[in-house]
Amino acid sequence: MSIRAAAPTRREQILSEAARLFAARGFHGVGVDEIGAAVGISGPGLYRHFAGKDAMLAELLVGISERLLTGGRHRVAEAAGDPCRVLSSLIDGHIDFALDDRALITLHDRELDRLREADRKLVRQLQRQYVELWVEVVRELHPEVGEAEVRVAVHAVFGLLNSTPHLGALGREATESLLRRLAHGAFGALSA
Repeated sequence: MSIRAAAPTRREQILSEAARLFAARGFHGVGVDEIGAAVGISGPGLYRHFAGKDAMLAELLVGISERLLTGGRHRVAEAAGDPCRVLSSLIDGHIDFALDDRALITLHDRELDRLREADRKLVRQLQRQYVELWVEVVRELHPEVGEAEVRVAVHAVFGLLNSTPHLGALGREATESLLRRLAHGAFGALSA
């Protein structure tokens, strides 16, 4: 018996297409009519789901920050205190995000400053909490390394993993494997 994923809701379809279009042409380069056409509704029909493009952008960037933090917390809890398993799980989860949500990485890089101040602060707060999950486990694995150096290493690994929008066509499995080895190697270098 196969379990099928639920079909995305109209709202999820809109967000997915908005992310794709915003990443490809920039927030200001895309109109509501284009987003609506991409999901088979009129541009004005989008206003039944969102107050406007700003609300879509906020939901996309706040939403992915919430998903990363929630997923990270879940992975930490699942690994039951084994720091090697926790780190491997965090790396795997972030690789999945980086390969599955490339448009959101591009969108974050280019459009974060377009958010209202309150939404931008919320994104940054969620991101800091996500970083702390990583810093804590890397410090457990490398207690001889100072917190500042660990924090820099975590951000460097995020930079590496979040480079996926710029990577060529290596294939998903090969890219996952390479990113996994590079991330573990970067953290292993802390003890070198």
